[in-house]
Amino acid sequence: MKFAMLTTFFGPHSFGGDAAFVDRLSRALARHGHEVHVIYCRDAFELTRGDQTPRPYEAPPGVTVHPLSSRVGPLSPLATHQTGGPAFKEKAIRELIGSIRPDVLHFHNLSLIGGPGLLAVPAPGAVKLMTTHEHWLVCPMHVLWKFDAGVCEATACVRCCVRAGRPPQFWRRTPLLDRSLRHLDALIAPSVSTLREHGRRGIRARMTHLPYFLPADYTGQPDAPTPGHGRPYVAVAGRLEKIKGFQDVVDAMPRLPHLDLRIAGSGPFEADLRRRAEGMANVHFEGRLDSAQVAALFRGAVAVAVPSLVHETFGYVVLEAFAEKTPVVVRDLGALPELVAESGGGLVFRTGDELVEALGRIAGDADLRVRLGCDGYLARQGVWSEAEHLERYFGLIQEKRRSRRFRVDRAHRPSGPTARRADPVGSSDRGPGPGSAPLAGLPVEATA
Repeated sequence: MKFAMLTTFFGPHSFGGDAAFVDRLSRALARHGHEVHVIYCRDAFELTRGDQTPRPYEAPPGVTVHPLSSRVGPLSPLATHQTGGPAFKEKAIRELIGSIRPDVLHFHNLSLIGGPGLLAVPAPGAVKLMTTHEHWLVCPMHVLWKFDAGVCEATACVRCCVRAGRPPQFWRRTPLLDRSLRHLDALIAPSVSTLREHGRRGIRARMTHLPYFLPADYTGQPDAPTPGHGRPYVAVAGRLEKIKGFQDVVDAMPRLPHLDLRIAGSGPFEADLRRRAEGMANVHFEGRLDSAQVAALFRGAVAVAVPSLVHETFGYVVLEAFAEKTPVVVRDLGALPELVAESGGGLVFRTGDELVEALGRIAGDADLRVRLGCDGYLARQGVWSEAEHLERYFGLIQEKRRSRRFRVDRAHRPSGPTARRADPVGSSDRGPGPGSAPLAGLPVEATA
């Protein structure tokens, strides 16, 4: 089968998160013999990267990367931001989709490559999917963080954008979003929490729950040696931003003198965190580490703290900790407690006192630490494994191909050497060709 992924950031021109998922899914599909194309907006990275430098990246066999650059440079993503459509990149995207002729068109972060208007791009016969990696569909700031002060519970989008120094998106007050979502076969949420937040904030489209996964070789590199730090430590990792909540872990450290805190990452909030940690001998900044080094840091930790102040749509860092049999301590917000409840691989906190108690408890109880770490590891090997994800992913694709009557696009002759005329609407359709993942999977949870 042919897959086309459309997303704003990818590969060398990305910040992690949604780009990491697109990369992992693309590699998994390629390993199973499928042809994958990733289309992304290099101009968007140049517009937003600040002091971030491109990451080392090499596409694997079977994955073709198409970075798009417009003659107008940063004006292209700005035009998309303001109009909600692909603007200067529409012609290039249409030509690529026309030449690829994908069987599956999977949209990801569309914020600066095409907005909701991109969902209407012609792709006759293709199953159209979109994964909600952030809350961008319901929040122009993407993360439901209001006035840089707290979780958004009452919308004031224009004022919030202005305070953040971003131009308001007036297309959000038009029918564009609802109209565009009708072009999808499935709108995917990686967690039940994300599904519910979209529903209660106005998304009327039916959504499907399909969690992320973590492949066995998720770092893509040889294992790095486990750090030989003399003292037990708690690890945190990610882009250093206020919304990640790392400041709460820093504030907890004076009450945990027997533990160190090791912070991996870089970002705009680093100077604030360093000022906050002045005089604390048990707080250490590791800088920006590659994925193998982060895995090694997690492997040697007594726990990984995930104190996000916003509704995370999933929480890849939790799976990365579980991959190293390390328990997590997460804030009771968004998808994070959902992952802990499903795996039994960590503890949940609401207040600073509960954070201190949870970290102290795990550090002081080796049996608890091993049990939580093993439970997390088993869950990552099961429900969040590559095999489980692909089985459900292909099951969803097959289900939607059989219900094409709900879509605007008309079917066309499928691509590939075994192509034949598409079956009439409502009848059975062909499955993936040789080398594909299995189609018969677990039931896909959905909600209205």
